[in-house]
Amino acid sequence: MSEDNNADKFIKETSILEEYNINWTQKLGAGISGPVRVCVKKSSQERLALKILIDRPKARNEVRLHMMARLLIVMEMMEGGELFHRISQHRHFTEKMASQVTKQISEALEHCHCLNIAHRDLKPENLLFKDNSLDAPVKLCDFGFAKIDQGDLMTPQFTPYYVLEAQRRHQKEKSGIIPTSPTPYTYNKSCDLWSLGVIIYVMLCGYPPFYSKHHSRTIPKDMRKKIMTGSFDFPEDEWSQISEMAKDIVRKLLKVKPEERLTIEGVLAHPWLNCTEALDNVLPSAQMMMDKVAECLKYDIFPHG
Repeated sequence: MSEDNNADKFIKETSILEEYNINWTQKLGAGISGPVRVCVKKSSQERLALKILIDRPKARNEVRLHMMARLLIVMEMMEGGELFHRISQHRHFTEKMASQVTKQISEALEHCHCLNIAHRDLKPENLLFKDNSLDAPVKLCDFGFAKIDQGDLMTPQFTPYYVLEAQRRHQKEKSGIIPTSPTPYTYNKSCDLWSLGVIIYVMLCGYPPFYSKHHSRTIPKDMRKKIMTGSFDFPEDEWSQISEMAKDIVRKLLKVKPEERLTIEGVLAHPWLNCTEALDNVLPSAQMMMDKVAECLKYDIFPHG
């Protein structure tokens, strides 16, 4: 079967109501492109998620279409909650568990990167557990900002706290640096690896590697400087019981220069993800998140778009 024909079998032009019942009152979430609702497949009664992508006009001077197009995407239902919420509910979240979660996230990223796709919005809210069982898999979702990586990605990434490249662009523009090349702010799929490093750090200790004492609607200057220079440490109180292997993978991911950062293949080959030791030390992250940090990470200072 050709690649085009293989893709066509997933695209249907008949009414979705022929195969699915849609619960228009139950909203699972809402993104930039549209809401996500619950639907049920009639033949199996399986609960699924329905993402509704609405085509919005971008300019007043565009010719208006007589029929508004909508793309409806039916996906598996993820009922186990977001990554950090799950950790905050787990009283005995161990380093081994963090390693296993990291491996699953990395395998999802590897699949994207093998297809030369940069996710560009890797963050805890886009990492969901399949269900509430203890061994539920964690999966990567929301590919609304994913792009083919041809080495010339330029558009802003969408949650600046988790991306270095967005801070570089902001700093250059604010400094009034005049670009000398036609593609002055390009980046590539290694941006996802920086994001992964931030997520691992928070999973292990419960607070972010780059922070500020000053809360504001934009990222404070001191915090931006830390991100730009890759300045972070491992405070003794929380990190003394965490393995050197875990610290090593964080260091190798939070490299300011993309070419020095681990690739996704390097992550999957790292000893921390393949360790046979128990690593059964209970991490401080769950309690930290319950106490204060979860709210900070959800604090809406990062506009999407």
